[in-house]
Amino acid sequence: MTSSDYATYIAGLPRVMAGAATLFRDGRGRVLLVEPNYREGWALPGGTIESGDGESPRQAARRETAEEIGLDLAPGRLLAVDWSRGAARPPIVAYVYDGGVLDQEQFDAIRIQEDELLSWRLVDRADLAGHLPGQLGLRIAAALEALDSGAGAVELEDGVRVPG
Repeated sequence: MTSSDYATYIAGLPRVMAGAATLFRDGRGRVLLVEPNYREGWALPGGTIESGDGESPRQAARRETAEEIGLDLAPGRLLAVDWSRGAARPPIVAYVYDGGVLDQEQFDAIRIQEDELLSWRLVDRADLAGHLPGQLGLRIAAALEALDSGAGAVELEDGVRVPG
């Protein structure tokens, strides 16, 4: 196979998007959510993995957190990987990392990226479903369960745990 044949082969492969986010909490167990200005609802700090530049999911979670809320913190352990299908886009592989428990000084240092975000807030676990509808809410709930149990990362499809 020549290099041009290989390039043609690669160009014809299916496309998959990839994203990474970090789950931060406060001492009371509330979850830090951000409010994007480009779509409805809330999310964890995170975004697209710049895989074309060689960025890994873990690197993307750290970069996106620094860009979106101004905190440059290394992500902790992987909590969940979700194969998320969507009607108007290619599938997304979404990685969720543990960001740990932030202290008041870190919360005071948060500076949102105004190009993409309207605000941030801490949300009680019981109220997450009202802020995170559908697959995203299921993904975050599964990540929190993995965190609480101390078990390894969970594999999800559309936010639902894959048996196995």
